[in-house]
Amino acid sequence: MSRARKALGVAIPLAALSGLVSLPAANAGATADDVVSAAAKTTTSGSAVSFWTPDKLRKAENADYALDVTGRSGKASNSTPDGPPGSVPPIGQEGAKSPKVKQVNLPNTVGRVFFIDGKGDWKYCSATSIQGKYRNLVATSAHCVYDTKYNRFHSNWVFIPSYWDGNQAWEGKAPYGIYEAKTFNAHDDFVVKEDYDFDYAFVNVFSGYKVEWKKLPGGGWEPVQKLIGRLGDNVGGQGFTWNRSTKANVFSFGYPAGEHPDGDKPYTGRTMKWCYGKTAPMPAAAKFRIEEHVGFKCSFTAGASGGPFIYNYRNTSRTGYVIGVNSVAWDTDGNDRYDHISSPYFNSDTYKIYKAAANRWTGNPPKWTP
Repeated sequence: MSRARKALGVAIPLAALSGLVSLPAANAGATADDVVSAAAKTTTSGSAVSFWTPDKLRKAENADYALDVTGRSGKASNSTPDGPPGSVPPIGQEGAKSPKVKQVNLPNTVGRVFFIDGKGDWKYCSATSIQGKYRNLVATSAHCVYDTKYNRFHSNWVFIPSYWDGNQAWEGKAPYGIYEAKTFNAHDDFVVKEDYDFDYAFVNVFSGYKVEWKKLPGGGWEPVQKLIGRLGDNVGGQGFTWNRSTKANVFSFGYPAGEHPDGDKPYTGRTMKWCYGKTAPMPAAAKFRIEEHVGFKCSFTAGASGGPFIYNYRNTSRTGYVIGVNSVAWDTDGNDRYDHISSPYFNSDTYKIYKAAANRWTGNPPKWTP
């Protein structure tokens, strides 16, 4: 970053993660006051998981709110490291090596998040499980947790890793359970200033429920649920890295579903998709106060927001390092077709938010009855 916060120098040691690794010290960038943490809320009694019946999941709409930029006008962005690079390894991959394979194996960590926005509409984004001390952390875009129009955090927020809606059977939708948000962690400059150079968030989730919904003869649904433990134990978690080169080879994963500006709709959002490319600094864009984004060529549309940019992705382990999150879709040549996606550049500010979230405990979710 750091438009307003160039590195000042002091390094701060951090706690160990599950006894396996230690978070590296970060250059002083964002301060504690920059971390906005808020308790997640539900609009129903008990767990937010109970709200999301199969019918509601199908009716939820993408939550990108026309986050698009047309053309490449504007000066080049100021995406540069504000300190030395750092990284935290993926869960289970501390020091491990993995041979290369040709096919792209989709990561179990990536899934869809569902929530109610400030207006009361049912929406969804994409996200991924990421390494954390208590194996309870999800990385996504800040606009997937906070509604800038209504100035409030979303409610009834749940994460479903490896979501798949290839058929109408409920069992296919949540193969690794459903995880309800407990705490949102975002940057003050997004929440207060609506600055998309800070469009990232880290969400602490409760241990998951495995839910099987049974359709009742007279209408409605009857759930059968059981606790299945922590997110990271069930699907693993991607690593995290910051202050890397702006030119990095990455995979991006997500659930695009929206239309291109010309009305064409190539994606359904029912299954996970991927893009691969080399990032580069994107132009500045006044529309979202963008000055520090990196992006690459990809035709993802609405619904993919919050999905990870993963650096050094290994197909055999299906893990790598989250180096960004899908934030904005770009139509760089003005032909009414999205051709690039971009992420805020991950620097010491990003690490500060991650650090705060990575050390938060959650535990079991609220009890609920249908």
